[in-house]
Order: sequence, then structure tokens, then C-alpha cells
Amino acid sequence: MTARTLMFQGTGSDVGKSVIVAGLCRVFTRRGHRVLPFKPQNMSNNAAVTPDGGEIGRAQALQAIACGVDLSVHMNPVLLKPQSDVGAQVVVRGKATGTAGASYYREHRQTLLNTVIESFEILKAQADIVLVEGAGSPAEINLRAGDIANMGFATATQTPVVLIGDIDRGGVIASIVGTHGLLQDNERDLICGFLINKFRGDLSLFDDGVKAIVDRTSWKSFGVLPHVPAVRSLPAEDAVALDHAQDTAKGGILIAVPMLSRIANFDDVDPLQAEADVTVQFIPPGQPLPGDAQLVLIPGTKSTTADMAFFRAQGWDIDLAAHHRRGGRILGICGGYQMLGSKIDDPDGVDGPAQCMDGLGMLNIATLMTPDKTVRRTQAQCPTLGCSATGYEIHVGDTTGVDVEERPFFQVDGRNIGATSPDGSVMGGYVHGMFEDDTFRASFLAPFRSGEHREMHYGNRVTEALDDLAEAMEQHLDVEALWESMSN
Repeated sequence: MTARTLMFQGTGSDVGKSVIVAGLCRVFTRRGHRVLPFKPQNMSNNAAVTPDGGEIGRAQALQAIACGVDLSVHMNPVLLKPQSDVGAQVVVRGKATGTAGASYYREHRQTLLNTVIESFEILKAQADIVLVEGAGSPAEINLRAGDIANMGFATATQTPVVLIGDIDRGGVIASIVGTHGLLQDNERDLICGFLINKFRGDLSLFDDGVKAIVDRTSWKSFGVLPHVPAVRSLPAEDAVALDHAQDTAKGGILIAVPMLSRIANFDDVDPLQAEADVTVQFIPPGQPLPGDAQLVLIPGTKSTTADMAFFRAQGWDIDLAAHHRRGGRILGICGGYQMLGSKIDDPDGVDGPAQCMDGLGMLNIATLMTPDKTVRRTQAQCPTLGCSATGYEIHVGDTTGVDVEERPFFQVDGRNIGATSPDGSVMGGYVHGMFEDDTFRASFLAPFRSGEHREMHYGNRVTEALDDLAEAMEQHLDVEALWESMSN
């Protein structure tokens, strides 16, 4: 018997599709079903690593956690990682296949769609339920010809669709009714209903709004989900979340994170922000790095050379030097680690235009960009802190130098994949996700703290947030109707 399937599309980007699917993965898993998540095509520079060394979108990793299963490249068979304003690295079933512009997807649509459907069928054979997340909006009819992520996938597989509208953004009635008007008849027939996300206040105040949508679309309402505060504890997938991130000053340790133009895997800092005595402040372009920060953390980037130039254009190199002179600490992760060195050499144009450029000179290291991409789960040792760190690697480039050899920040199976300055104030390495490791995070933050500190278990925090979300869905959504709407 094949799995039951249901797809969730949105009236736009950032309406909560990833979180809704994660929550429903949890709902049906808690009801005793084997549930697997699926997203045909994702566009994100936040990636997770599967056991076999593949890359998938971070949202599908969270959804897999909600299901209690390990990651698979089939959960997100096509991943696009933007490298410039007009191009993205194309990752198919976990492996980078090259860089392409918008025309690539139209030209290769059928081949990619065949791959997507094959992965979908593989998951269906392993599950009771497969919950599918769309991308962007099916109302973007200018993109319809090359679409494999929304109605292009739904019509090819005849998967029923639930449309999600975000009332917190405003205009939710118009967005749902407008989507109805823009769809083709065969697409409209696949939509079995809609749900409203992120309502604040008395839910009954929107009863007339729900009726207005039903009257104009004839679609069923699956309910109105209130704003669930616990969702803030779940990792965000897209950098769009940083555009409206609100910094909540908690006192204690201030960590400044410059918002690079190609920022990647910025969810590395989520466990730090979850600490009661830590404030993570993302610094937007055009604003100086704060002078009172104890730590400046330079995050990962999809293009080190482009963001090295971007970093200097903001004057952040000057701010960072002043921070260092004041005795502040610096940490670079992946691309941020490469930027801290003296040179970044890309003779073959792996990272962008072929060039050799100066780095920030904070570490005595140099990076040579090479075509080979390292993608693996990692159990690293950190000699600098005297502890281990569980995480993952996703990077191109080979970094060498005195600080790598004499003071490695990370070591994995005899490889030095990080460096520390002679005075210990500047650190960097290729391990993502290390702050999810409670022991490593506590060791890293210890020099910034004085006195007793209550230990936090980050994995438990995410699990509890998923449970809170699932309970809210059981209370406010018609879960039985969603079950009945699934294909089988």
C-alpha cells in the first residue's frame, strides 16, 4: 500500500510553509504513523548534511527531526544555493552539479522533474504519509513554465494541495482569493482547502474572513492557527528571516554577526541566541559593528571572495580591527574562517571570478579554492578548548598556514580544519553546527562568563517547541479533515 500524500503551498514566501509541515509531521508521527517530509525544489544557503554526505535544505532537516527519522537526499532532491544575483549552485540529490542561471531550470525542467518524482516515489515506498512543502507561491505564473516546486509538481503527481495564508503579513483574504483567480482550472481542482497561519488575538474575529474566502473560492477551511511563541525556538531556513529579525537584548554576552550578502548556515548561531545570558545581534549592511560586543562572529557564506569585498565595502574591516585592539574575540565559521586569513586565492574561478585577494589578516593562514567540495558529518576535537564538537562540514577550499599547523582550532581524523591566533583571541574553522553540541557551546562561552550558569540542552528546546506546535495544531486545525484530504 502506497503512502498517503498531501502538499502545502503558500500565497507567498515566508508564510510559514516549512513550520506548518514540520508541525504536521510531528502531529501525525505522534499519532503513530511513519511520516517523511519532502520538498521537490528548495532555494536556500542553509543546508544540512545527510549520513551519506549529501546536502539538503535545513527546513527538511527540521521536518525530519519532527518525524524522528534521519535525513535523506530524497527529502529535497533539488537544492539551489544562490551564489550571485543571477546564478545559483545546483545540488541534485545531495551533490553539486554546477552553477546555473534562470534559463537552466526551464531548459532542464523535465529532467529535474523526473528526478524529483523518482525521489518522491522512493519516499512513498518507505512511509505511511509523505508531507510535501512547496516553494514560493503557485500564483507566480511568470515562473510557471519551469516550475517543478509547486503546481508543476502537484499536477504531475496529482498530489492534493493545501494553500497557506499568513495573516500576520496583512491582506490574507486578497492573497488567497487572488491565488484562486490566477490558477489554471486543473491546478485549482487540486487544492482541497486552505489554512490561515500566525493569527494574533481572538480567533473568532476572523470568522467572517474565513467565510469570505470560502464563498469566493469554494475551498474548505482547515482552520486558523494562532501565533505559536515556541516557533521562535525553531531554526529559520531563509535569510529573509534576518530582514525582520528583532534583537532582544538580554544583557550578559553580546555577539555581533555581520549580515554578509551571501550569508549561509546562519542558523549556526541559534543555540547561542537561545542561551539566557547571550544576545546575538545581526548587523545589517551600512551599520558599524558595535563597540561593546565581546565577540564578533563572521558566519558562513556561499561566496567568500564576494563577501570579502562586501565586508570591506561596509567598513567592517576597520571596525573588526578596532574590536580586536580593544581585546574583543573573533570567530570565523567556514567562509568567515577563510576571510580571517591573509590570502584567498581562486585561480580557477571556483568561488566567483578568478582572482587572488587579501583577507583580513587576523590569522596566519591562506586559502586556495579548489573544485572539490567537502560535505560530511563531523566529530571534531577542539584542542583550543579541550573538548569535542559534533557538527558538519560544507565547504570548498584548502586552508593552510602556521596557525593551522601549530594551533588548530578543530581536528578531524588527523586533519587540521581550523586555526587559532597565538594569543587565542581569534579562532576559526570549517565545522558548522558545533554550537548545537551542549558541551562545546558551554566550553566556548565559559571565558565570557563569571559565576554559576544554568545548563541548557538545545536539542530538548527544539523538541519541546515541535511538541508545542503540534499541540496547537491539534487544538486549532481540523487534523481529521487534513487526513481525509490526503491522496492514497
